[in-house]
Formats: sequence, structure tokens, C-alpha cells
Amino acid sequence: MQRSYNLLRELSNYHDVTLVAFNQNNLLKDSLPGTTNPLDHAREKLGEFTESVTFLDIPEHVQLGGRYRMALKALLTGRAYNMAWLDSEEARAKIRQVVNDTNFDAVHVDTISLCVYSDLFDGLPVYLNHHNVESSMLFRRAELAGNAVKKFYFSLEAKRLRAQEKSFGRRVVSNLTCSEEDASDLNRITGKSNSVCVPNGVDCGYFYPNEDVTREPETLVFAGGLTWYPNQHAMNFFIDQVWLPLKKEVPGVKMNLVGRNPTSKFQELGRADSNFIVHGFVDDVRDYLWPAQIYVCPIKDGGGTKLKILDALACGCALVADPFACAGIAVEDGKHVVFASTAEQYVEKIKLLIEDPNLRAELQRNGPELIRKNYSYHAIGNAYAKILSETPGHKEANNRAEEPV
Repeated sequence: MQRSYNLLRELSNYHDVTLVAFNQNNLLKDSLPGTTNPLDHAREKLGEFTESVTFLDIPEHVQLGGRYRMALKALLTGRAYNMAWLDSEEARAKIRQVVNDTNFDAVHVDTISLCVYSDLFDGLPVYLNHHNVESSMLFRRAELAGNAVKKFYFSLEAKRLRAQEKSFGRRVVSNLTCSEEDASDLNRITGKSNSVCVPNGVDCGYFYPNEDVTREPETLVFAGGLTWYPNQHAMNFFIDQVWLPLKKEVPGVKMNLVGRNPTSKFQELGRADSNFIVHGFVDDVRDYLWPAQIYVCPIKDGGGTKLKILDALACGCALVADPFACAGIAVEDGKHVVFASTAEQYVEKIKLLIEDPNLRAELQRNGPELIRKNYSYHAIGNAYAKILSETPGHKEANNRAEEPV
């Protein structure tokens, strides 16, 4: 969501943008607590830099039986669930109307799931965004599944989705990925060389080091949506294998867990241990990044580039992370981040950063410098605008993409 919003906003500096988006109603409500009408609020804010905004209902939110009916339908019809959950005749009619009413030069499709509407874009250059290589994530999830039923389901879903990634990925002008590793993975899947890395980035006007906030000694933070299984796995690992040994070494250590929908396990630990604080969804994650002495990210699964790593670096957090969590980001161990993989390494490295103010200061200085140089959304949006400007008929946009905003 953060990647899509920032790319959309930056592209509007160079191109006229028409937005068609599905309304993830519960996510929108959680993200805008206290807002009387979150959808109208979103429409107003997005309308500030788009020509028009059209919202569509997600079928499983408005159909009887919801997600379970959609999952069963996908299973019985031989489709991947990811290729079925956004498919509806009502949405198709609205998208067709938007396409017919506007003379588009190019179409940005923001996820493989939306390729069910690709026939509506016949004759138009299509750029397909991949937040992750979804089939690769599902194959890994199948390997890690704890029971045979889940293993079978995830494996079947992965195979079906991979076939769709190959089919649609071969037909688009470019597959856009968050990392060079994902671009290579997609090129291998499609057998073509039409994947290009448009990396995740940071709004450096929002995420930055705040010298007015004092770092709290022996305070850790992790921030991320806790319904996403890599985040859940990461925190389960931290709780089960790192937390108690760490408390023995650093008795006063505190952990702030920030993210919507914390599991009952996380909440129970928060009630039992006053030093493990579960915040759930918060209005402004910077209020937890700025005062934290160390950001901990033990993610070992998933895909793409981890936005939480970029945000933490931009805010000047000293970072202890699994190398996997930093994949696709040009960090150096000991310069921008301290790597850890095992529970013992996490205890050792967290304790090291707590006790070594010089190393902390170096990480806190180098992280924001790396982000400003390589990962600002302004530069990334400009680069993507140039890619789109190569589409025939975009001479004016190409000239605009060469100019500073």
C-alpha cells in the first residue's frame, strides 16, 4: 500500500493519472481510525493528484459466504485464489467504462491478481507491478506448513499462480519488481528479459532522523502488520527463542511491538510481561521508531524489499536484522545494519549495540545517508516515469520526466 501510494503520487508529477482501485474496507477503517467515512477521505486525498478515482467492491466482501466461498470456487474451478478474489462482473463493467471513456497511453496493473481484467486493456501497453513474486512465497510457505492439508493447499496455489505469472508476465511490456533478485526470479519464470527493478523507497519528508527525540536506553521496536505470516513468524521466533535469553543478559530491556491485529499469543505476553509492550495499530509509527534504541527485524521469509527496513534506516534506527530481511537493499553489515540469524546471534548483537554507543552512532548516521542517496521515492518515481515515457505517444511526458519537480 505504501509503495503503491508513493509511486502513484510521484508519477502524477509527470503523467496524468486515472486511478481504479478495490476498496479493502477493513484495512481502510483500521488505517483511518476516527474518520467518519474512510472511503470518502481516501477519495479526497487521492483526488489531490489524480484525474479521477473509481473505487470497486471486493467480491468476497459483498457476496454471501465471503472468503470461504471464493476460495472453494477457485479450488473447484482450477484457478489460483489470488486470480479469483478480485474478479467480478460488476468490477469488469466499471473498468470497461473507464477504459472506453479515456484515451490511455499506458496501463499500470498493480498486482498479478488484477490480470483477470487484462483483456480489457487489449492494444494498450501494460506494466505489471509485483510487490513480491507471489508464487515463490507460496512455495516457501508450503515447505514450512505444519500439516499436510496446508502443505497441499499452498503447493497447489503456488503451482497455479506460477502458471499465471508466466502467462501474463510474458505478455506485458515490463514486469516491475521491488528488487533485482525478484526481477531475476521473474525472468526465469517467464523465460523473457522484460523484468525491471523499480525498488521500494521512502518518503524522506516523512521518515527522517528526529534529533529532538531522545533515544530510550535498552528499548527495542518492531513494526509491521501482524496478519502477514512473515511478520508473525518473525515475532514468534523472537518470543520463543530470543526474548528470555535476552532478558537474562539485559534485565531492563523493553520491546515495543507495533502492528495491526496482534495475535492472542502476542497479547498474552504483553499482559504477562510489562517490558513487552503490544501497541497494535498506531496512528504514527514514527512515534515508536524515533525513541527506540534498536530496531529488531528477524524476518526470514517473504519477498520484495522490506519497507519496514527502509523506514527504520531513514529514521536513524540502529538495526539488528536477518540478512534475508535486508535482501535487495544495499546495506553493509557493521555499517548500516548488524546482521543476526540465530537466537544466540540476536542476543549477542542486541547486547553489543546497547553497550557500544560508537557503533550505534555509526549506524544511526549511515542509515539515513543511504536512504537519501538511493531510496527516496522522488528519485524512484522519476525513474519509473521515464520508463513509462518510453511508451509511444509520451514525448511530452518524457520531457517532463527530465525536469526537476
